[in-house]
Parts: sequence; C-alpha cells; structure tokens
Amino acid sequence: MNQNIFNFHSKNTETILENLKTNLNGLSTEEAEQRLKVYGKNVIEEGKKKSIFLLFLEQFKNVMVFVLIAAAIISILLGEAADAVIIVAVLLINAVFGVAQELKAEKAIDALKKLNMPYAKVYRDGHLMQIRTDEIVVGDIIEIEAGDIVPADLRLIESTNLKVDESALTGESVPVEKEANSVLDESTPLAERTNMAFMGTTVTYGRGKGVVVATGMRTEIGKIANFVNIQSTIDTKTPLHEKLEEIGKYLTFGILAIAFIVFVTGLLYGRETFEMFLTAVSLAVAAIPEGLPAVVTIVLAIGVQKMAKRNAIIRRLSSIETLGRVEVICSDKTGTLTQNKMNVVKIYCNNNLVENFEHEDNTTKTLLHIMTLCNDVKMDLINKHPHFIGDPTEIALVKFAFEKGFNKNAIEKLLKRVYEIPFDSVRKMMTTVHEIRNDERLFVLSKGAVDVIINKCKFIMVNDEILPLDENMHNKILQSNKEMSSNALRVLAFAYKEINKNELEDKNAIEDNLIFIGLVGMIDPPRPEAYNAVEVCYQAGITPVMITGDHKDTAVAIAKELKIIDTSKEELSQVLTGSEIEKLDDQQLKEKVKEVKVYARVSPEHKLRIVKAWKSHGKIVAMTGDGVNDAPALKAADIGIGMGITGTDVTKNVSDVILADDNFATIVAAVEEGRKIYDNIRKTIQFLLSSNIGEVATLFFATLLNWVVLYPIHILWVNLVTDTFPALALGMEKAESDVMKRKPKKTSENIFAGGLGFSILYQGFLKGFITLFVFFIGNKLYDHKTAITMTFMVLSLIQLTHAYNVRSNINSLFKMGVFSNIYLNLAFIASFLLQVVVLIVPPLRELFKLTSLNFEQWTIIILASLSIIPIVEVVKYFTRHFHRE
Repeated sequence: MNQNIFNFHSKNTETILENLKTNLNGLSTEEAEQRLKVYGKNVIEEGKKKSIFLLFLEQFKNVMVFVLIAAAIISILLGEAADAVIIVAVLLINAVFGVAQELKAEKAIDALKKLNMPYAKVYRDGHLMQIRTDEIVVGDIIEIEAGDIVPADLRLIESTNLKVDESALTGESVPVEKEANSVLDESTPLAERTNMAFMGTTVTYGRGKGVVVATGMRTEIGKIANFVNIQSTIDTKTPLHEKLEEIGKYLTFGILAIAFIVFVTGLLYGRETFEMFLTAVSLAVAAIPEGLPAVVTIVLAIGVQKMAKRNAIIRRLSSIETLGRVEVICSDKTGTLTQNKMNVVKIYCNNNLVENFEHEDNTTKTLLHIMTLCNDVKMDLINKHPHFIGDPTEIALVKFAFEKGFNKNAIEKLLKRVYEIPFDSVRKMMTTVHEIRNDERLFVLSKGAVDVIINKCKFIMVNDEILPLDENMHNKILQSNKEMSSNALRVLAFAYKEINKNELEDKNAIEDNLIFIGLVGMIDPPRPEAYNAVEVCYQAGITPVMITGDHKDTAVAIAKELKIIDTSKEELSQVLTGSEIEKLDDQQLKEKVKEVKVYARVSPEHKLRIVKAWKSHGKIVAMTGDGVNDAPALKAADIGIGMGITGTDVTKNVSDVILADDNFATIVAAVEEGRKIYDNIRKTIQFLLSSNIGEVATLFFATLLNWVVLYPIHILWVNLVTDTFPALALGMEKAESDVMKRKPKKTSENIFAGGLGFSILYQGFLKGFITLFVFFIGNKLYDHKTAITMTFMVLSLIQLTHAYNVRSNINSLFKMGVFSNIYLNLAFIASFLLQVVVLIVPPLRELFKLTSLNFEQWTIIILASLSIIPIVEVVKYFTRHFHRE
C-alpha cells in the first residue's frame, strides 16, 4: 500500500481496491486500528512547538527583568548577597509561573482543537458510521456530499452530479465536475484528475463515494504543508488582549515615571542611592501587570472548555467577548428551536386528510414508494433494529414507510437509482429516477415544498385513477396544506411519473407534467428547554428571531407557542416571507427588521440581507446556519453559529461557534457563559490593577513622607504571592445572578466602563492608605522593624481579602456567599501560608529583615486587612441604590 508512487487516477476501481487491500464494504475496525498505527493520524502537522526550556528563557525577555538582573549583579558587587539571592529567586519563581500559565493555556487550546475535530461518513465493518476525520486510514470507504470538506485524498468509485471546489489546492476558481468511472493517463496534471477528490477541498454539488488513498502529510495538501507551516484557525490574540496591551503600555510609562519620582525623592531625603534604586526598580516590576495577558488567556481558554461541556464549541477565543455582547439571535427553527425528531402524523391522499393511514391501493403504495426512495437516507439493520443516517425530515419519511412494511434497502435493489436532481434551498424540491429491472420504463419520483411541487403537476392520482389537476382539486390540496400548517405541521408534497429510458436524455423536462400523489404532514415539536431560553433572551435584552424555510403558518404556530411573537401586537407586522423580502429594497428591510420576529419560506440569500439590516442599526448579531449557502450570512454576522449535527463542513468551517446539539438553548447558554467570562476578566483586571495601585500608592506616599515602610524584596514577594492564584480563581467565579437580566454591552463601551475604572482607583488608594496607617500605628506603638513587618503582612493580606470584594462590583459579598468560590478559598489559603512561612521560619525571617509578631500586632494586621470589606460593601450599597434609581 504505497501512498506516494501508485498513480491511483490511472487505475480502475478493482485494481485500486486490490492494491489497498480493501473492498466496498470498508475495513474492519481491527484492520483500521492497525493501519492507524502504521500511517498515523489523518492530520496536517503544525510547526514544532516551543520546548519548555525555550518558554522558560522567554520569560526573561522583559525590560524590567533585565533591570532586576542588573540590580542583583550590583547587589553582589556591593556585598548584599542576600538581596541578590532573593531577587534571583523571585525572578525564577515568576518564570516558572509564567511557563505554567502558558502550558495551561496551550493545553486548554489543544483540548479545544480536539473538540472542534470534524467528522466523516465512513464504512466500517460493513456499516456506514460517523468517525472523527483524524481516525481515517488508507483503504477506508468514504461518502461525501454537498457541503462536506473532503477529509482525505480519495479515488472516487461513485459520483452523482459531483462537483468539487479545488481552489484551495489548485487555484481553479470554478468547481470541478467529477467522474468516478473515468481512468486517466498517468501524466494527467493534478487539476485535471476528475476521478480524484483531495483533502481540504469542498464538495459544492451532488454526492459521491471514494476510497482513501492518502492521509495526513501524504495527501496533496500535506505535501504543501511540508513547505509551509499551516497555522491553526484558533487565534489566541483577542481584541481584549490588544486593549490590555495598549493599557499596559500607558501604565508602564506612568509607573516608570512614579518609580523615577520615588527614586529622586528618596535621594533628596538623603537615603542610600542603591537602596532607592532597588526600591524604584522593585516598585516598577511589581506594579506593571505583565502577567495580565497570560491570565486572561487562561481564563478564556478554561471558559471555552466549560462552554464545550455545555455543547457550544468556540472556534476562536476572540468570539467570547462578542458572544457576551450579542443583541440579536437569528435562529433556524428546525432542530434548533424544535426537537428535530420529525414524525409523520397526517397524510392527504385520495382526496382525504387522515391520521390513521392505510395502504390498500396503488395511490397509497405509490406515496410510500416515493417516501422510501426519494431521499438520501442510509438505512442499516443493526441487531435487527433499523438505524438511519441522514436528514431528520427524510428519516421520518423512511421510518414511517418502513413501519408500513416498505424496506428501503430491499426496494432499492428492485428500483435502482439511475439519476437524481438533488434538493437545494432555491429549487425546494428533490427528484430521483429509478429503473425497473428488464424494463424500458423509468420512474421519476419527486418531493418538495407544496407550492413548488403542485406547480410541476398537471395530473393527480385519486383511488388509482389519474385525473387532470383542475382548480377544484388544486384548492382542496391547498386547503389541506393550510389546515396541517396551521397546526404547526411541516408539509411536503409528493409526485411521480413514468418515462421511457430515452426520455432521460432531456434532463430539463424530467420534472415537468408530474402526477400529484399526496401531502405528508410531520410534527417537530419545540424543544422543552427552548421555552425558557426565549424568555431568558428577552430578560437579557436579546431579540430572538426565527428564520425558517417552512411554511408561514407552521413558523407562526411554533413562534406563538415559544412566545417569540408578541401576541399583544399585530401578527402580520411581525412576520415576513421570502417572497415579501424580495419586494423590499435594503432601506425598506432596514425599517421593518426591528419589528419582524419570524421569517418564513426564506432562502439562505435572504439571511444575508437580514443580517445586514440588523447590523445597519448597530446591533451585534448571531446567525445560525447549516447549509453551504448559509456561509455568506454566517461570515457577515458578528457571531456565525454552525450546526454540529446537521451542519455541513463548510458552515462549520466559517462559524465562530459550533452547536454540538443544534439547540437554541445552547446559544443562550453560550451567551450567558460569554457574559460570565467577560465579567470575570474584568474582575481579574480590577484585582490586579487595584493591587498594583495599592503597592504604588504605599511606596509613593511613604517616600514623600520620608518613611521607610518596606524593602524592595518585600514588594517583589507580595506581588508574587498575591497576584497569580487569586487572579486565576476570580476567573473561575460563577455567573452572577443578574448576568442575564442586564442589557448587552455595546462594542464601543470601554473595558473600564460601568464604574470599573473608579473601583480600581479608589480601592487601590484605599489599600495603600490602610497599609500606611498600619505602619504609622506600628511605628508609634512599637519599633521600626516591627512596623515594617506589620506593613509587609498587611499589604499582602489586604490584597487577598480584597479578592473577595472583587467577586462583584454591585452585589453584596454576604448575599453571594462569602466562601462560595472554592478556587478563591484555596488561592487564599495557599497565598496566606506562603506569606506566613516567610515570617515564622527563622532563616527566611532574617533574609526578609522581619521580626516576630505578638497577638496584639496580629490583631491589628487582621482587622486592618479585613477593614476593606465593610468599606467596599458600603460603596456597593450606594451603587445598588444608584442603579435602582
């Protein structure tokens, strides 16, 4: 099985199957597992990841770190070895934390990539099943259809109207028509190999079957990847990161200016140059939030994995910020707002609308034959139970016919499909042509939208008699359709005709002059969780909009039940059909779009206009889609949402979010999670910046007062102990109770909006003043060394206790539950123990120039550290009162 030198395009199917040691039933599971070990996973390898050692070295690529290293060297030269040891130790610990953070973020993103792994339809052990594309091996038999991305290099063995967009590989802009039965010359160039389908290309039309001839880096696109490192679609740089980096630059300049003022002021007071240099450098390093982007990445990545557990797979980290701001959710009805479990409940046939359908004559049997054959459902009997793969609506038809004794596999052997015109959202119908063995006749079977099919029919079969489709019959059909649609049933029409084989040559006339057979009404009830999800949307200031290709009456019935439509307003103003959209220009649609809650009988092209109309009002729009033609609308939306179950590979590829369960409630849950993550990132920013401002304020004002309150090593240590653990713990905070009762934040809103900037400033200065007050008390009541020790402890502990305040800027900590964030509790304990160890272990105590503390001194420290909680609670009380006003 040589994947490289065997020219598969120049060999016939039998030779290829023999060479690859496979057959049309596919490989056995055992053989596939063995081949996976031999050939490896079917993935395009990325560039080599950085080693842990390289990551470690990169932690020192920082101007402030270089300054600290210089300070350590100067310390050694001046005989202050203890200072040098502590500075180097802090640098090493910081570097270890940095590497750990990067590895954790990388691990989280790798897990996300696995969750985002697409699936392919593969024959294994004779059964058609879905497997992850990275598990595909040479010799697998694969099925592909419109919308799929080809998962490996295939030699086609079957093709029906198959066209593939190979622009990503060959640069050819026009989709290539494929012909499985052709055998080409060995020298045929890649772009002309019409019997092959290549990994990474997109099926735009029809369907086909092929045998895998190359996987992973041995594919044609893999060979290119050997020269060009293909980057992941998942970006780790978000708009939020960019904002933070910009803020960081301004903060750095500001803090460096303050550090310089501290240095100069200390010199003017006659303090030692070296001591003030270390103080200024330590202050700058401690105050600059260089770890903030890394913490944000981890919070985002962990949040993404949490979303995945709720069935929302986020393909890009940058989407999370946008998700939390969504103002409009345009959702498909079928399978998203409804259960996607269609059941046939009513049938119109022989001029009768019935629920208990019996097949006693040719008319009813013909209807069941069309239901069985005119579809792309695959049926397999596993342990004597039917197993269906395909579109849910088509599955409902095949399942119903099977229960009436019409076995799809058995009937397909008698009536082989020889031609088809696939369904698409513009034509709204599908036609298959079947031959009868040893007969010149062909059966043309059609199904589709009632209005489309009825316009193709000139006759109707009633009680085995073929009659002209007159106006009276036409009206009866439409009346039955309306009756079923008004009961929220999805209605399909069925028709057929017989032709001779020579008539198949005129492909354009195949669907003309059909004989109408009947209507089938199916119910797809709303998902139970959709009721609450719609209610939550309105509470959160989000407008839910239903978009469907179904009949207007069906769409309205479901929308009313879910309360998407406001029954207190005029119904007509809230509903638009595709044909009505066609009559509106963009300005007219823009004027109507805010009132419309339901769009029925729309095509994917209309979705794009709806998105643009909403965006013209400055709204953040989420749009769902599952078909190939939905891709433009998904790209145009602020958040494109692909369907994980029914969605094509193309829609998944252009989506920002993929719903693993195709559920509307999952979209709402993802928005809630997005809001929570954004809130938590703001809390992390608030905590880190207020802590840094607290340290800056303490040293700045102490220097102005000519107080020696802390040594440089104290600042570095406090920054190390109090930053990392609590910041990450705040990123794990649960959503606040009112997170989905607030209006969405505007994109123009600054990250410090909503009082966050004010909170950072007043809380930072408050910590600084409390710390200085403790020093003042300690210096008055005890000696200078004790005062410094108390200041050192307070500066650390007040930041840890303040982390509990930051859990909400409005809601009371006591209402939330003081200890309800277990991660913060663990972070507090870990940081507190590290701080206490420095004080109680004699060698460390000497190294840090500290002294032991008695009960009274500890009482002052604890009371001072806790004092920030009631002060912030008072501010929160007035904030809540202001919000109510």
